[in-house]
Amino acid sequence: MAASSVLGMAVTAAAEPSGRLDSVETRDGIVRVLFSLPGLPDGVAPDLSSVEVDIDGAAQPVTAELATDAGDSVRRSTVLAIDVSDSMAGARFRAARQAALAFIDQAPADVSIGVVSFAGEVTTVQAPTQDRAAVRSAVKQLDLQRGTLLYQGIEKSLAVLAGSDAGNVLVLSDGSDTSGTRVPEVVSAIEGSDIRVDVVALEQTGADLAILRDLAAAGSGQVVNADDVSLGEVFSQQAAQLESQVLISLDIPDGWDGGDATLTASLTAADQTYSDEALVNIAADTASVQPSAPQPTELEAAPGPRLAVSRPVMIGGIVALALGGVTIVLLASNSVGGREKQTLRARLSPYAGDQAGKPTGRRAETTHSPSMKQQAVELTEKAISSGVDLSLARRLDAAGLKLNSAEWLLMQAGIAVAAAAAGFLVSGGALLPTLVLLLVGAAGPWVYLSFKRSRRLKAFNSQLADTLQLISGSLSAGLSLAQSLDTVVREGNEPVAGEFRRALVEQRLGVEIETALEGVAERMGSDDFAWVVMAIRIQRQVGGNLAELLNTVAATLREREYLRRQVSVLSAEGRLSAYILGGLPPLFVTYLALARPTYLAPMYTTSLGLLMSGSAAVMMVVGIFWLKKSVKVEV
Repeated sequence: MAASSVLGMAVTAAAEPSGRLDSVETRDGIVRVLFSLPGLPDGVAPDLSSVEVDIDGAAQPVTAELATDAGDSVRRSTVLAIDVSDSMAGARFRAARQAALAFIDQAPADVSIGVVSFAGEVTTVQAPTQDRAAVRSAVKQLDLQRGTLLYQGIEKSLAVLAGSDAGNVLVLSDGSDTSGTRVPEVVSAIEGSDIRVDVVALEQTGADLAILRDLAAAGSGQVVNADDVSLGEVFSQQAAQLESQVLISLDIPDGWDGGDATLTASLTAADQTYSDEALVNIAADTASVQPSAPQPTELEAAPGPRLAVSRPVMIGGIVALALGGVTIVLLASNSVGGREKQTLRARLSPYAGDQAGKPTGRRAETTHSPSMKQQAVELTEKAISSGVDLSLARRLDAAGLKLNSAEWLLMQAGIAVAAAAAGFLVSGGALLPTLVLLLVGAAGPWVYLSFKRSRRLKAFNSQLADTLQLISGSLSAGLSLAQSLDTVVREGNEPVAGEFRRALVEQRLGVEIETALEGVAERMGSDDFAWVVMAIRIQRQVGGNLAELLNTVAATLREREYLRRQVSVLSAEGRLSAYILGGLPPLFVTYLALARPTYLAPMYTTSLGLLMSGSAAVMMVVGIFWLKKSVKVEV
């Protein structure tokens, strides 16, 4: 067996060719050409006696017959690749199903028809068969799903048609691919399959339509843009083209040694000449081929929100994910065990000046080479300003986290990078999910820090009345204020015990006890305890019974805590409503970005979408601020 391999279009005439060379097959010394007549009027038959074929300008004797009358001389097969994504819901899906059924009814009986559906997964619903009842049943069983694996659907259709003499894939799609497969890879698969690919684009424009044209050109096919109203007519025309296909047979020219040749075919129908030509390579013992358009030197995916995920980029994403994870683990281990490993001199450095924490002599030599983690922390410390460092350090202290500002920022960066890398890998390179997870990774630690700080402050205030009662009892028993605070440290609960322990350490280093307690109030952001410290300072200046004073303050704080909790219960419904109204839109956008990025694409790829997105963001910020002020009740 021998067949021809098409290299590209020959020099075209001034006008677009009206005929179409669908396939050229060489077998047993005979060249068989399948020729279509697009746009042939209904009821008009081609004049088979007018068929002419030239090879490199030399006329060849031929015989011609309708492909429907050729019997087993040629095996024609068509696969309907149908988009069943959720975006096809409603009138589109009903029209697509009716159009497919019309194609099945009107296609010639000798054409085997198969059905491949693609959405979140690709399924061969029906292998090519001449059993029309089975194909109709397969079309009626189609159901909608999430996702649009367009490219994988085309590749599956090509695989189903492998071995067919004259294969044709008819693709119906209304959206862009969401699999992350690169367009050049699909183009190469189509070109290597020698199967014709026609595409029916359902109301598509711009970059998506341009990609479909590239795919159809690779399969020597065409793109027809239709809507749900005209869809049935388009499929009927495709079936009519199969009905009018002509099979042209000719002998290989005498003395032909193989190689490239320009094959030109023409015939007449209804006083109109249909012609086409292609550059083919007739080689010994090869397989069936079909004409193809000129091969582009380079084909890239049209610009859009999805990134092509090549192997190096995928490896880079994995490396970024690993680095982010390592950063998080190192800093987390530092927060758990690092502080316990410091020497006493290093622990006292915040209170005794810079020199207290500096090792000297031989010990300085052993700690001269910092680890990679320490180097990263030092670089981060140099990058942040003193004001940011101080503010963040206070928030970390209030939250009870054993991290300094540089370590926290480095951990936050690691979480953001790891989240973005995970989104990049899971979504197959989609830009929007990657950006969304990057923002989530950057904002998540701050949300956690605020939550931790708020919960610790609430616990501190709720324990304050009982703590003052304990101090008052200790003072009444004859203990000093410092000894009473030590009793709280030994018998109290966190976070009060930990904060008072720090105050006692400062007092033993020479700081006045009132100043140390003011530091506790400042770190915890507690107005109640600030008043307690003020009362202690006044009492120590003017005299009086401190135990009785603290008893009175404890009773007042207990009543305030009761009132605070009562207000919290009464306003719980309003706060819950505010959380839902403020959090639902961002959460839903995040869900769409991960599950259906094509739905959100118009919101950031068009001018109107960007305007709407910006307006919505501004209104969301204003609304969240207003909700926060509305549900917040000061006690």
